Order: sequence, then structure tokens, then C-alpha cells
Amino acid sequence: MKDIVIIGAGPIGLACGIEAQKSHLDYLILEKGVLVNSIYKYPQNMTFFSTSDRLEIGDIPFISHNPKPTRAEALEYYRRVTSSFKLIVNLYEGVDVVEKTPKGFLITTSKGVYKTKNIVLATGFYDLPYMLGIKGEDLPKVSHYYKEPHPYFGMDLVVVGAANSAVDVALETYRKGAKSVTLVVREEEIGKNVKYWARPDIVNRIEEKSITAYFESELTEIKPTSVWIKTHNKTIEIPNDFVLAMTGYQPDFSMLKSLGVMFHEDEFHTPIYDTKTMESTQKGVYLAGVVCGGLKTNKWFIENSRIHASQIIDAITSS
Repeated sequence: MKDIVIIGAGPIGLACGIEAQKSHLDYLILEKGVLVNSIYKYPQNMTFFSTSDRLEIGDIPFISHNPKPTRAEALEYYRRVTSSFKLIVNLYEGVDVVEKTPKGFLITTSKGVYKTKNIVLATGFYDLPYMLGIKGEDLPKVSHYYKEPHPYFGMDLVVVGAANSAVDVALETYRKGAKSVTLVVREEEIGKNVKYWARPDIVNRIEEKSITAYFESELTEIKPTSVWIKTHNKTIEIPNDFVLAMTGYQPDFSMLKSLGVMFHEDEFHTPIYDTKTMESTQKGVYLAGVVCGGLKTNKWFIENSRIHASQIIDAITSS
């Protein structure tokens, strides 16, 4: 029986593995996708808001060639960390079922079965996008993820949202030759929390009409060659080849609920946990990283949740 199984090989899951290894615990990290799967899914040219030193784990320096590190640099860094510590990580091994047993937990995955005394859930939130819930959302031309601008060259593109992801997509596709870029925004303006170097850029592009923006508006239907937009007191139809719905993502609470973890009765569906030990209401189940914030996915980042790893391992080793 293992001392600890960590579910999720993102930066915080890796940090938990490092601390477990330092404490000579028998541990395993399980990841259903690639190493740091969420970062891998980021746009290819994405730049982090944080400086590289705030993304470091395991006391290994993260050296970037830029003031703000890029996705490619982050992927290289976390590969190097994993190799340096020789972390025990099973990639492409998704967890199917977690069961409570008298002595701990039984974890059934796509490749095996594991017994463990403790579980750390460091599962992130990038796998479940908020859906638009409108007709045509299932068309092949609609995506909730963005990788690179090249597919949209010469195309009429609609981008839904007004936060960092939507702004980055709109600016990059515009500059890389999209025929037209249209922003559809529920709010009355571009989000105030958009990266300080990107917000003036997008505002200026809208003002000069290089990028069209419909504020206090929403898509009502997506068709093969057009979209319908409800804007103020009218509904209009515009030509369209692709829709990128940058509407955000939410954690998957199904595993927490199956384990009997309790939640606060708040609008963010926040899990209940001990802020000193990170242990949930289910003994032996610990939470790490963004999942701690429930639906408030902008509360916890790499830089402010790295400490969860040492909190958890200290709690386990002292119990």
C-alpha cells in the first residue's frame, strides 16, 4: 500500500511529488494526459502573467529569456524538474474509480489498481469548458480551445469572451491575417483584469475598427456559414467561418463528490478543507492548487498554491 497517490501531474501535483520524495514516502503521481497537461493545452505562443521565479518548484531555478516566460519555456522547465527528481509519474493513465476502504483508498485506473493511505487531488480545471448552450454549438467549426492563428488565416472569425484568453486570441488572429475578427462580449467593456500590456492594445484595435466588438451581447445561434448575435434591442446575422468560445473552464467535482468531500453553500461551490493541512472533510483526501477555489478558478495559481505541497506532506508525515 502506498503512502500517497497524487492525481494530476500539473505543477502543483509535481510539487507534491517532490515533497513526498524528500520525506521518503512511497508515492505515485497519476495523470490522464501529458505532463503538465493544462499548460500543454495553452495557445502555442502564450506568455505567462507571472515571472519565471514565481513558477518554480522544488528549488530548481526557472531561467527565462524573456521578462515573462512562454508556454514552451514552461514545458521545458517542468520536464527538466521531473527528470531531475526522477519523479514517479504515470502519464496517460486516467483514474476511473476511487473507493474508500477501511485502511485507505482503492484507485482503479485505465491501466491498473492501486491501494493508498492518502490521496491528493491536484486536478486543475482546464478540461470542462463552460458551454454556450445554443443551437449549433456542436458544429465542427466551434471550439473552446485555441492553439495557433494559422487555421484562421483569411477566415471570418468570432471570438466569445472578454478576459485574457479571448483578448489574446482576437489580437493574434487579427495580426496573423484573419479576414475579420469579431468579439462578442456579455459585459459592457473589456475585462479590467486583462493583462496590462494587452488591454490597451485590444481597446485601440476596437476603437480603430480593426476588430469589431459587440458589448452587452451574446450569440444566439451558430450556423454553418454565419452566426446570430443578440445585441441590445436587435438580433443580427453576420458571415462566419469559425467560432472560438473563450468562455472559461470549470473544475470536475465528480471525484470529490464520489469520495464524500463536502462543499460550502456558496456561489463558487468551494470544497471544505483545513487551510493549514489542506485535508478535506474526508479523512486522507487532500486538495491542492486551483481545485481549492471551486468555481472561482482565478483564486489559486502556481505561485500562490505551491505551498500546498509542503502543507500536505507535513500533515501526512506528522499524523
